[in-house]
Amino acid sequence: MPRECLVCGRQLGAQERHLCIWCAADLPETHYWEIPHNPMADQFNALLERQRADKEAMQYAYATALLFYHHENPYKLIPRALKYGGNMAVGAFFAARLGAYMARQAHFADIDTVLPVPLHWWRKWRRGYNQAEVIAAELARALHAQLRTGDLVRVRRTRSQTRLDAEARVKNVQGVFALRHAFPAQHVLLVDDTFTTGATLAACYNAVRSALGPSVRISIATLAVVQA
Repeated sequence: MPRECLVCGRQLGAQERHLCIWCAADLPETHYWEIPHNPMADQFNALLERQRADKEAMQYAYATALLFYHHENPYKLIPRALKYGGNMAVGAFFAARLGAYMARQAHFADIDTVLPVPLHWWRKWRRGYNQAEVIAAELARALHAQLRTGDLVRVRRTRSQTRLDAEARVKNVQGVFALRHAFPAQHVLLVDDTFTTGATLAACYNAVRSALGPSVRISIATLAVVQA
């Protein structure tokens, strides 16, 4: 079978991987890894601040994504190929690219632990894999950090977030995640496939912060961030 560009369908040359040179040149990268206080991070920190239940000072959570996701943009096929198409090679390839970018930045240099957002066991069994784990593995490798795939767990099954509005997303994942046990860490990176409202990652953040304490910095990374 001829290899085709994931975005435009053009047949790929021998040196091209997943994207043709034209689509690769137009990849809508965010460059958020270069900007500690970027729109994605500001949105996420604002959500965390609204959910605060204590008066402990919170460290600013850094946030980054490789590319912008828009429903009318064909580049949405990249994260969708991983999440719904089972194309783990695509996920690993673009996650490695993000990891290489992050590894060059001082504000990500002290990340020592990477935690993927977990799927409920039933959903993971049906899908056969957790797309966040595919991305997290590459980021951990690039950052020379420890990948911990069994520590952050989803304690109950929830509705899919896809068709919920922002407020419903927050309520849907409240109290859903827990850390099995505390472990020593300085800077934890939470990883998911796509950042939409940040509700799922915020619920994970709160679970990790509750278990590890406010002194541990927690940041987030995704393959894509939804662009309104």
